[in-house]
Amino acid sequence: MKQKREDVRNIAIIAHVDHGKTTLVDELLKQSGVFRENQEIAERVMDSGDIERERGITILSKNTAVTYKGTKINIIDTPGHADFGGEVERVLKMVNGVVLVVDAFEGAMPQTKFVLRKALELKLPVIVCVNKIDRPEARPEEVVDEVLELFLELDADEAQLDCPFVFASAKTGTATLDLKEPGKSMIPLFETILDYIPAPEGDPEAGTQVLISTIDYNEYVGRIGVGKVDNGSVKVNQEVVIVNHHDPDKSRKVKVSKLYEFDGLSKIDVTEAGIGSIVAISGISDIHIGDTLCSPENPTPIPFQKISEPTIAMHFMVNDSPLAGQEGKYVTSRHLRDRLFRELNTDVSLRVEETDTTEAFKVSGRGELHLSVLIESMRREGYEFAVSKAEVLYKADENGKRLEPMELCYIDVPEEFSGSVIEKLSQRKGELQNMGAASGGYTRLEFSIPSRGLIGYRGEFLTDTKGNGIMNSIFDGYGPYKGDIQYRKQGSLIAFEAGEAITYGLYNAQERGTLFIGPGEKVYSGMIVGQNGKGEDIELNVCKKKQLTNTRSSSADEALRLTPPRVLSLEQALEFIDTDELLEVTPKSLRIRKKILDPTQRKRAAMRTASLAQNNQ
Repeated sequence: MKQKREDVRNIAIIAHVDHGKTTLVDELLKQSGVFRENQEIAERVMDSGDIERERGITILSKNTAVTYKGTKINIIDTPGHADFGGEVERVLKMVNGVVLVVDAFEGAMPQTKFVLRKALELKLPVIVCVNKIDRPEARPEEVVDEVLELFLELDADEAQLDCPFVFASAKTGTATLDLKEPGKSMIPLFETILDYIPAPEGDPEAGTQVLISTIDYNEYVGRIGVGKVDNGSVKVNQEVVIVNHHDPDKSRKVKVSKLYEFDGLSKIDVTEAGIGSIVAISGISDIHIGDTLCSPENPTPIPFQKISEPTIAMHFMVNDSPLAGQEGKYVTSRHLRDRLFRELNTDVSLRVEETDTTEAFKVSGRGELHLSVLIESMRREGYEFAVSKAEVLYKADENGKRLEPMELCYIDVPEEFSGSVIEKLSQRKGELQNMGAASGGYTRLEFSIPSRGLIGYRGEFLTDTKGNGIMNSIFDGYGPYKGDIQYRKQGSLIAFEAGEAITYGLYNAQERGTLFIGPGEKVYSGMIVGQNGKGEDIELNVCKKKQLTNTRSSSADEALRLTPPRVLSLEQALEFIDTDELLEVTPKSLRIRKKILDPTQRKRAAMRTASLAQNNQ
């Protein structure tokens, strides 16, 4: 017999990136009394990773719980970036409703549409929270219309269309149901959650069924499965069977050694959990997302959608440059292999494959941001390695024709820059689908473009729009191959010999283009020290000293003026490298180099590639 459990509500907070999900969760935690009066609280307390805090983005979904009027509200804060969309799809299986956060100025954005579509497909009720109403340029009434149009576009049913709207300012911690009345606290949002989100249902007398929707990992206890109790109850020391909807052969008896529930920011040990509870289970070594834990009497897996496939890949390899092993703590292929396979414990959208050499691994992910976050994490942990340029993963259709991943790209730019954006994206095989006015005097452009057309474009886009453009893209399935794209028009400036860069050598080199290094930096033959203004690669000697004679003094050297070098960030370096180049990543340095360091061998390889291309034509 199915029953409702009225003292629990399970919700996910979903939104486009930067619309204030994590700040909203902060306020719900504060106002439900999770923290002591005098406790110091970090801002965006849910973003626990260093990289999450620095970039102001959420990467992994987080679970928390608050109690309001005796009802426990389990809240899941989800990522807003398309690269981490795999996280959002899964956590929605754990909840009975969602709070869709929309910025009162920006309105409905591409990712808003993506997360809302997922929620509507699962028939989840939606509360719309129009956030940031305290912004001077906020336009909440228009945003309400935009959101309702989006509901209609996504074929929402009547019950879903009749959703409540709450107007909030997460920053000031206030919410209201009527724009004419200023909010005093978050109570209107709490009340709306209790009234509108249904209580979880299940059969408490039936056999245990817990679907694992996310995986946490802890050095001490190993893998921790997080999921919702759909039927029955789960107890510590209970024997259960692991089954999986997509893997009918999987069936294994295991024991639940530890059981936790969420309360505020901590996990509490419990001995038993009933229907509707969101629990964390540890002690099962190879528990995976999509597994169902069942009673041995009737092991029935719960259906679960497959995790979306990666669209982009890079090769991670052992660093073999002349400066290898000087700055990193973990440098061997075994270290690299262990670390990459360990990442699979928590990141389900990632794939790691062995290649024909033990020195390199093919790592596939959902986008450039997804992989750059992994590179940055490894670098901080003391790993040293090299990565190749990101390349998209192709598929073939039934006739053997090549298909490639496509993206829908939405761009908001001031009108004067729209011409150069359209021109650049057309060169990258983008097709303009739509053009219209956006708010605040901006023009909105919508493109359909191959994923590889966007690789390395973001930096150029910010330069072209003087930092005023906003670009968002979302995966849009596979389409026919659109033809070759020239990634980079400028060549590289390549160091000719090993040594230390010297002012005199750099002074002569800077006339040829933009330098990436300053005096005193170690270089080696084949390392890229700058970008050429023209299309070809040039080799330079940046270690060249001035010949001193009686008539020339070394003090004249000090009069040479160097333009400050352009120091590339990790993302910029990944965007800059071409297909015949690698990025050397160490805890202290980022160096760009040619794959083949020896100039003679490099020229031979280039000639071979050129003749192959001619033969293919």
